[in-house]
Amino acid sequence: MPATHAANVSGVESPYAWTRLAVSLVLMTIGGSGVYTVSVVLPLIQADFGIARGDASLPYSAAMVGFGLGGVLMGRLADRFGVIVPLIIGAIGLGGGFIAASAAQNLWQFSLAQGLLMGFLGSAATFAPLAADTSKWFNRHRGIAVAICMSGNYLAGAVWSQVLRYYFDIAGWRDTYFYVGLFCLAAMLPLALVLRRASPTQTEMTPVTPRPSVHDARVDYSRPLGMSPNMLLALLCIAGVACCLAMSMPQVHIVAYCSDLGFGVARGAEMLSLMLAMGIVSRLVSGWVSDHIGGLKTLLLGSLLQGVALLMFLFADGLASLYIVAAMFGLFQGGIVPSYALIVRQYFSPNVVGVRVGTVLMCTLLGMALGGWMCGAIFDLTGSYRMAFLNGIGWNLLNVGIALFLLWRARGGGLPLIHPRPA
Repeated sequence: MPATHAANVSGVESPYAWTRLAVSLVLMTIGGSGVYTVSVVLPLIQADFGIARGDASLPYSAAMVGFGLGGVLMGRLADRFGVIVPLIIGAIGLGGGFIAASAAQNLWQFSLAQGLLMGFLGSAATFAPLAADTSKWFNRHRGIAVAICMSGNYLAGAVWSQVLRYYFDIAGWRDTYFYVGLFCLAAMLPLALVLRRASPTQTEMTPVTPRPSVHDARVDYSRPLGMSPNMLLALLCIAGVACCLAMSMPQVHIVAYCSDLGFGVARGAEMLSLMLAMGIVSRLVSGWVSDHIGGLKTLLLGSLLQGVALLMFLFADGLASLYIVAAMFGLFQGGIVPSYALIVRQYFSPNVVGVRVGTVLMCTLLGMALGGWMCGAIFDLTGSYRMAFLNGIGWNLLNVGIALFLLWRARGGGLPLIHPRPA
């Protein structure tokens, strides 16, 4: 079989690449269960262990920290051995974590299972490594492909919260955790085998499509955007923290905010679900947009629109207006985080994409965790969420400033954003 035909069948932009994308979406949706289960089970473990609400929140913090830190390790493993290795570790860690948590006799055992097994070893293996791997299998459609893959993180929140709530009522949280653990092992290990083939960059396969792509700019990987790789990585990490500090205000506190306004917890929960649903739409639309304008411009566009939505929250005090602004916020912000994966893929060597993506995404998660606490602390100090929204807008402006600076470097440093490689 001619090499070109073989590449078309199993290489970049091939039917196999799209099959990998579908499997990656399913794996990320399953893997996200390790993070999203904690919010649903929180009141149940509080009653089971006889602890305070603050103590019962510790497993969530442990899961988020483990999720972020684990992404760096799993990204490095994916760079060195291929994505199959972290996926196998993730399947065992996630499934074993659910089973171990189901047998926990106290809060610390439960938190360890959530943070180390389900977060650090489990969910982390199905986030950054899959996003980085997907970026290697697409050229013209890289933006939409990465967006589809990373939509699995939002789908996990939408799917698992409902599934777990249903089975918690029927079987209790311990039996549910045990059988979810078995499901993760049974489902993820076979799916991981579909992705065992080495990526095109590892086999030095040349993309066969002759159509130019905005993602294939000529880049000197030793001096991306005219600066050291570590400097660019640091700026992207700061941007990731800043954008997610801003993003966390509505996502973490919208339920409490609605309750304070007198609309009740149920209305706030509906707004959160609407926000997440629109976030899925946002990721897909932003992925399509990034295929036409590139990752840096998509980051700037998403950050500007997120700032507009945050500003509108200051003037929305009615139920209808809050629903509208919540939907707008979800629609505006969902594409920001995937744009970081596209920027890393374009400006860093493919050999280190996994660990670089993992590092930047870790910072976005830390930004969410820090922002959630910061907004609560500001509320405690001021008795209002108004200053918390203004705080978010300030951090969002920092993200906009970094995006503008990187765009300026790309244009002024002789590294055009759209400069296709020769076919």
